[in-house]
Formats: sequence, C-alpha cells, structure tokens
Amino acid sequence: MGKNAIRMLMRKDFGSIGIGAMIVFIAMVLVAGIAASVLIGTSSRLEMQALKTGHETIAEVGSGIKVESVEGYNSSGAVVKLAVEIAPRAGSPDVDLSQAVVEISDSTVKYVLRYGGATCIASAVNGDVFAVSNFGDADDFDLIALQDADGSCTSSTPIINFGDHVMVAIDADGIFTSNSGISPRTVVSGMVVVEEGSPGIIGFTTPSSYSDTVMELQ
Repeated sequence: MGKNAIRMLMRKDFGSIGIGAMIVFIAMVLVAGIAASVLIGTSSRLEMQALKTGHETIAEVGSGIKVESVEGYNSSGAVVKLAVEIAPRAGSPDVDLSQAVVEISDSTVKYVLRYGGATCIASAVNGDVFAVSNFGDADDFDLIALQDADGSCTSSTPIINFGDHVMVAIDADGIFTSNSGISPRTVVSGMVVVEEGSPGIIGFTTPSSYSDTVMELQ
C-alpha cells in the first residue's frame, strides 16, 4: 500500500513537471514570435526608407542643370544684361523651367527672379542675343532656346531635356537699379534653382574696366 502511494505521488510530480515545461516552452515560442514580428516590421521600414533615400539621392545628384557660361552686355560702363547659358546634367529627367527660380546677388542685395513667360527660339534671334525684345525685368527672367531639337521649350511649357541648351535672359539694369546695372569689380553670385536636382551655380567678378560690349564673365 505504501509503495503504491509513492508511485502515485511520483507520477503526479512527473505530470506537474511536464505541464510546467510545456508552459515555459509556449511562453518562449510566443516571445520569439513577438520578437521576430518586431524585427521583420523594423527591417521592412528600414528597407522602405533606404529605397526612398536612394531614389532621392540619385535624383539630387544625377539630375538638375549646369551653368555652361555667363555673358554680359556692356552699356555706358555697366553690365545691363546677363545671358546665362544652362543645360540639363547627364542623366537628368526633363526640367520644367517654369518652376525654376534665379537667385542673384551683387554682394549688397539679393534678388529672386521667376520665369516671366516669354521664350524666344534660336531662329528668331537675328545675330544678336542681347537684341531680343523679351529680356526679363526687375522681377522675372525670360528664356532664349539656343538648341531644342524636339521643340519642348516653348513659352507655355519651357521644358528642357538632355541635349538642349537655353539662355536665361536677365535684365541686370532693371534689377540693380542703384548702379544702372553691374559696375566693374563687382562680385556676383547666384543660382538657377530647379524643381528637382542640383542647381546651376553663378559666380564671377566683373573686370576692372569694360572695354568690350559683350564680355564672357563665367
């Protein structure tokens, strides 16, 4: 009788130990599942963020415009007009210049210009770029399409793509009214900022004296 009682107690103990182990195992599985779910969710968010950052970085570095040259027109000892030649960077998508902004400063004041709505094509230029009638004003800049094979750069939709070359026409006399234009020995800086991608950088110092009517400044 005593041995049978001992056996029954031992069986009950074994049963209790088995249930406890099962509870611990289930708890471990649940904790592992929760941890795995958190890790998977975090990795998914990080992957999405990395892809987004990658696309934005490519768009920022591999797109935009470049400034190829800046020419000035001298009248009575002051640069009264600026022609900034720009082109899309290699690999850049189409650039909508109606959304572009030109920032320009003569080290004293800074001006912000927007597209004025006038675009002149190269065939309409009669040998003199600076003789174009629409050459911006105190608040706006205009465009001169030098090379536009597909005809995408128009007054209503001034869109440029790879291979296009456009001049940004800036009325320096209308902007820098205190000196009736840009005087000699003036440090000029600025940017042509487009909707997406790297801006075109403007930076030059005007000569100490103006001997030519048309000068290459940058």
